[in-house]
Amino acid sequence: MTFESKRQPIHTVYGGAHLFRSEIAARLGVKALETLRSCAPDPAGFADCIGLRGSEELVRTVHQRCIAKLAREPIEDYRIDFEDGYGNRPDSEEDRHAVSTARAVANGAQQPGFPPFLGIRIKPFTGASRARSVRTLNLFLETLASGGVPQNFAVTLPKVTVPRQVAELVRLLEPFPSVSIELMIETPQSIIDGSGQFAIPKLLDAAEGRCRGLHFGAYDYTASCDITAEHQSLTHPACDFARHVMQVSSAGRGVTLSDGATNILPISPDPAVVRRAMRLHFEQVQRSLMHGFYQGWDLHPAQLPTRYAAVYSFFLQSFEAAAARLRNFVDQAARATLVGDVFDDAATGQGLLNFFRRGINCGAFTQQEAAAAGFQPAPTLQIE
Repeated sequence: MTFESKRQPIHTVYGGAHLFRSEIAARLGVKALETLRSCAPDPAGFADCIGLRGSEELVRTVHQRCIAKLAREPIEDYRIDFEDGYGNRPDSEEDRHAVSTARAVANGAQQPGFPPFLGIRIKPFTGASRARSVRTLNLFLETLASGGVPQNFAVTLPKVTVPRQVAELVRLLEPFPSVSIELMIETPQSIIDGSGQFAIPKLLDAAEGRCRGLHFGAYDYTASCDITAEHQSLTHPACDFARHVMQVSSAGRGVTLSDGATNILPISPDPAVVRRAMRLHFEQVQRSLMHGFYQGWDLHPAQLPTRYAAVYSFFLQSFEAAAARLRNFVDQAARATLVGDVFDDAATGQGLLNFFRRGINCGAFTQQEAAAAGFQPAPTLQIE
């Protein structure tokens, strides 16, 4: 196995198409920093607010890196939303927004700090929304293509139920070979189909290699499972089942996985309410990371500080122990090793390498910091 430097964004920020502007990332970064400074102006206050436990050095490092990230690149992936975040509007209005957002993307792509990953979410290819969805997609891409489609651009297809919807999107994108597809997994039919088989391999086959990611929609999924609003949550057992099916049925297919959103937002005149929402988001992001979902949705700029804090602390808290285990493992030439009371074989050696690959790619620590701890950027281990 080898170290791969391909980057996966740690989040996708969704925003209604009517709100999108070229400078959206900078605006959201400013608002995120305002939230951070008003709720937790110093490292200790920030740690107390979100429930971060650790040494003073860890707390200070996480706080500093969050501030630097929000100033430098506050948004890693942005999705211009023509679905739930946009709603149903007159055709003439959506036509205007399809064109204006494409022009804003073309203009923004030339500016520093623009999100390195970008895309649009169209309406589902079901019922009455299909024709509107196709028209919006065509208007947007035809307008954007005149100035060049940015790198890492994707079209997100929501509420997928059958492979033919994916195949239709592939056909529509034939004139745009650089555009990737993302599929929303938010219906029971996209987990297990009518024949009782896993649906995701069939959806990926229909994508013909253009699918780069699967995004879990927790609230549509739980609603489709007849779970009441009071109990709809990222932590519901039904969501855990769906996420595990996503992992197993897409393994080895070269697609990334993204978790859903924390829908309790840190916005209130009451500071205590804001702090509770920030802590909830921090906890749910770390839970997603523990389950192997390294990307998730964010819905509001006040969630950005806790997103970065959760990701950075997840990796930094385990950095020293993982470095020691990996050094010992590599020194033993991929034979089984024992460090303290932790037994490492070749499979967990892969997990250790994944830890450093993910930590570097998300910005929790640099490749130089990892190398100083003994990590080599491209180790090769034989897995029996």
